[in-house]
Amino acid sequence: MSSEKRTGQRKTIVGVGSALVDILTHEDDAFLSESGAVKGGMVYVDKEHIEQALARASGQPAVVPGGSACNTVVGVGRLGGRARFVGKRGNGKMGDFFENSLRSNNVDPRLFRSNVSTGRVLSIITPDAQRSMFTFLGAAAETRPEDIREDLFADAAIVHIEGYLLFNPRLILAALTAAKSAGALVSLDLASFNVVEESRSLLSEVVKEHVDILIANEDEARVYTGESEAQPAIRALSRGVDIAVLKRGAQGSLISRGGRIVTIPAEGDGRAVDTTGAGDLWASGFLFGLVEGYPLEKCGAVGSACGYEVCQVVGASIPEDGWRRIRKLLEKRDN
Repeated sequence: MSSEKRTGQRKTIVGVGSALVDILTHEDDAFLSESGAVKGGMVYVDKEHIEQALARASGQPAVVPGGSACNTVVGVGRLGGRARFVGKRGNGKMGDFFENSLRSNNVDPRLFRSNVSTGRVLSIITPDAQRSMFTFLGAAAETRPEDIREDLFADAAIVHIEGYLLFNPRLILAALTAAKSAGALVSLDLASFNVVEESRSLLSEVVKEHVDILIANEDEARVYTGESEAQPAIRALSRGVDIAVLKRGAQGSLISRGGRIVTIPAEGDGRAVDTTGAGDLWASGFLFGLVEGYPLEKCGAVGSACGYEVCQVVGASIPEDGWRRIRKLLEKRDN
């Protein structure tokens, strides 16, 4: 059954991923080298590594709720959609902060509990607006395959899974199986080029057997497909899936469905304060549009607007004036 027919009967978008708190700091490239970060990538570390890096930070970091799939469903909630997040949090204040943030953004939190600290990400933002991340999974690493039940997705139109779960094969396969058993479409965001590099064999199997909507940026697509040019890359991404997306930053995006490729222009002038959450929020607008039955061009336009607005602030939280501009865009395109 096509995604158009399947999403028409349900409206809820469920994100599955790591419950993380983002800690954001602005630093130079020398800080990256001294800290052992991979520019534009993500490295798993222990909590002490993050604390040591923060001790060398030049200013007061910002603290916001995060995690790729979480960012996406928060965006869906802010757009007025039905949103849910499935993950595991710690019992302390940081876990309370994470859960309360979901509720305040119109997201239904389905959070398992752990005595381990809530996970966190240190996002280091350099002057070129690139983000490089250290991740301590904490409680999120304790999510078990048996935690992921089909009833969590009973009303889901789309289950959106972050690519970072590829590092836990049993967990991602449990989520994929439960989502499909519940009759939901599966959306997979490849998350990071180093995720693709390190999970190539499992990723190919997952896409072939389970994925309906595949979302990648240019770096991820190049590693996954071997193609550096946009048109060959989007054609390669689309093999075996219903919808493929190639996000191209300031050059907009390409969306493929049923052999048709749609070009979506970027919103705004391409300038960015911080790219944290840009791809996650692009997915918010795009997936929201799909469940609302918008044509692909409008889905992509809403995605571009969300991605642009989050790039104008530090962190992955669009302020209220940004959401007002996005809602005006929706109203304008409805007329």
